[in-house]
Amino acid sequence: MKLKATLIILVFSYVSFAQSQKKEHLTFKGVPIDGTLAQYVLKMKQGGFVHTSTQNGVAFLKGDFAGYKNCHVGVSTLKARDLVHKIAVVFPPRETWSTLSGNYFELKEMLNEKYGKPSEVVEKFDNASPDDDHSKMYEVEFDRCKYYSTWKTDKGDIQLAIDHDGITRCFVRLLYFDKINGDVIRAKAKDDL
Repeated sequence: MKLKATLIILVFSYVSFAQSQKKEHLTFKGVPIDGTLAQYVLKMKQGGFVHTSTQNGVAFLKGDFAGYKNCHVGVSTLKARDLVHKIAVVFPPRETWSTLSGNYFELKEMLNEKYGKPSEVVEKFDNASPDDDHSKMYEVEFDRCKYYSTWKTDKGDIQLAIDHDGITRCFVRLLYFDKINGDVIRAKAKDDL
């Protein structure tokens, strides 16, 4: 009888330990970055986003995020696998360095509060630091501004950056890379080699 009781306790202890060791996905708006593209888009639509299109394994949505209106969100999969692994958020474009960098630093502060200090930070201009707002935006537009912070977590990586699309649109970009599904995609890529 004592042996049975001991075995039962050991089994429950092992199951309990195994469940606590279960890997979790990185989340976006509280939703784990997992599942098929259609499943994930449905969850985002339920969260208030509008699905605008899907092209080449990427669903494009629009909505409010982190206190910012009209953000564009891309949900990415590997088409052959239909497994969501990456989310990109493009915040509304800004026309001045003060508003663009203000968005970046505000989001960075919130991410610091949630995830701790970033594991990597680069915040510099390639040329000597420009001294006025217009010159700083010029550096962003011509890809001579490197502002990004990366948080590496057990569930995946998050990267915040100042980015641009040509010389007409400068914005803050936020990327989420789920570790579990990213590893699945990498394994698939290795199989192709």
